[in-house]
Amino acid sequence: MDDVKSLPSKDIILQRESRDDGRPSPEFGKPMLQNFLFDLSYRNLNHGSYGTYPREIQKKLRHYQDLAESKPDSFIRYKYPLLLDSSRAAAANLLNAPLDTIVFVPNATMAVNTVLRNLQWNADGKDEILSFTTIYGACGATIDYMVESNRGLVSSREIVLTYPCEDDEILSLFCAAVETSRKEGKRPKICLFDTITSIPGVRFPFEAMTKLCRDFGILSLIDGAHGVGQIELDLSTLDPDFFLSNCHKWLYVPRGCAAFYVPPRNQGLIRSTVPTSHGYVSKMPKRANPLPVGRKSAFVKNFEWMGTIDNSPYICVKDAIDWREQVLGEERGIREYMQNLAREGGKRVAEILGTEVMENRKGTLTQCAMVNVALPFRINTSASKTDSTASPKGERLGTSNARNSGEISISESIKIELSLRGGAEADEYWLPEEEVLGVTEWMQETLIRDYKTFVVVYPHGHRLWTRLSAQVYLDLEDFEWAGHTLHELCQRVAKGEYLD
Repeated sequence: MDDVKSLPSKDIILQRESRDDGRPSPEFGKPMLQNFLFDLSYRNLNHGSYGTYPREIQKKLRHYQDLAESKPDSFIRYKYPLLLDSSRAAAANLLNAPLDTIVFVPNATMAVNTVLRNLQWNADGKDEILSFTTIYGACGATIDYMVESNRGLVSSREIVLTYPCEDDEILSLFCAAVETSRKEGKRPKICLFDTITSIPGVRFPFEAMTKLCRDFGILSLIDGAHGVGQIELDLSTLDPDFFLSNCHKWLYVPRGCAAFYVPPRNQGLIRSTVPTSHGYVSKMPKRANPLPVGRKSAFVKNFEWMGTIDNSPYICVKDAIDWREQVLGEERGIREYMQNLAREGGKRVAEILGTEVMENRKGTLTQCAMVNVALPFRINTSASKTDSTASPKGERLGTSNARNSGEISISESIKIELSLRGGAEADEYWLPEEEVLGVTEWMQETLIRDYKTFVVVYPHGHRLWTRLSAQVYLDLEDFEWAGHTLHELCQRVAKGEYLD
């Protein structure tokens, strides 16, 4: 885990005088924008969803595509595998993993599907897949599909998490779930968990969870979609059973590309790629393979070719890692800037909104480059459209209708007035639960249409929150702008504009 100290806000925008190698330190913040491809009118505050890549990497991508078109067979059959191996080696070095454990797939969801679809479930029907309610939605849907399609051979068990919470609470809930599963005659076989969850965007205690899985004899499947390029990762020390991480999010690799790690002890479990292709080693009579024969392991060879698609992003991984070192400096410096900017920027946004940052007592949730800030809206889960006592949409906390209905607590019903930048007052409002989806959709669409930016707005723990991403091309001014923009947007919601 990175030992990153919070810096005073004024120091966030200052750069080191020189790098460890003696070269001038990069100037992070707005000067770094010249290296990227953003529209000049757009502020990219949501790097976490889709990532981006520099102009130089775009040139590399197109160069490889041009090579493929100039001599298709020569490049695809013979040159591409060599370039792929170079990128695999670069990723393995960054992740501190043996080369023969690292392959590439299009995205993290594909890697999760690859693991779960390859596992063999016991005929007694006792196997269980454990996960948390905060895992990525597509991964949760994959678990649902595995349960439904295997018709009684495997079941699932979700562990409910509500943030902010302490890491120890998460670990205790996991231990309790394992105990309950076994008492019910089930067999916890594999657990899917994150390095950094997507929503909320918080750091998960994946190191301790991996050890617990090992102690319990449960396979660990780590969704590190937000891992590589954002936090330090050492897979040899971590030693998970399966690990995956999107390179196109925080590592500046073109979409889509994910590193997929399987240690030798488990490679025999992953017999097929998704979809199955030429590398599959069948128990049936051997089929002809039109691709060149190599001396690589069956696992590596299996993932070298998964059908005819544009694999150019895979071979950009080495270029992206080289660019980071040459232009941005050491990985630790990149992480420090982003994590400190997320912390300090999140505090600024919370000050402007009169709310708070999602954090626990030990400060572990914000040990990443994303930050979650509460919006001034509470969710009333008991109000409904047919309930005559429900208060009007967007009504302030503390109005008589809301208090008299008994649907919110006295502490919630007190009007919250906080002194903000510019002397503004902040009111907290409450929303009936059935209005939440409409409000969040309206806010996100309005951010794009009227403000030329985007942040994720989502409900969690009976409140609305927003998730912001820090990056080397952003600075504190961007977060302050985001705070004022969100403050204005929340006022528009409170006036009922989302109902128009």
